[in-house]
Amino acid sequence: QVQFVESGGGLVQPGGSLRLSCVASESLFSTYTVGWYRQAPRKQRELVAAIHSGGITTYRDSVKGRFTISRDNAKNTVYLQMNSLKPEDTAVYYCNDLIGHFSIAGLRPRDDYWGQGTQVSVSS
Repeated sequence: QVQFVESGGGLVQPGGSLRLSCVASESLFSTYTVGWYRQAPRKQRELVAAIHSGGITTYRDSVKGRFTISRDNAKNTVYLQMNSLKPEDTAVYYCNDLIGHFSIAGLRPRDDYWGQGTQVSVSS
């Protein structure tokens, strides 16, 4: 199974920016659809953004226009650029490879293995 290591989280003020990184252990990474999830306290994990192997992207409505997902297949890495951060973006962020119909509602994790995630806190 593919293992992912997330990094780049931190504490930022509302309106600030962060760039998350996720490195995959699998050389076949370039063929995968990969997504960023987040889980806030006492809430279910939700898919925030996904990127197809061909570079097509999709986003949850609440982050459209603020977040950008991208990938560097040569580095087995997917990024999440987060701008105009809001307190409601506070969560632990995870990445995973996905299967299913390419949409926020249709995609799901290939398996239930998750990395340690990276904490994003937005507060003044």
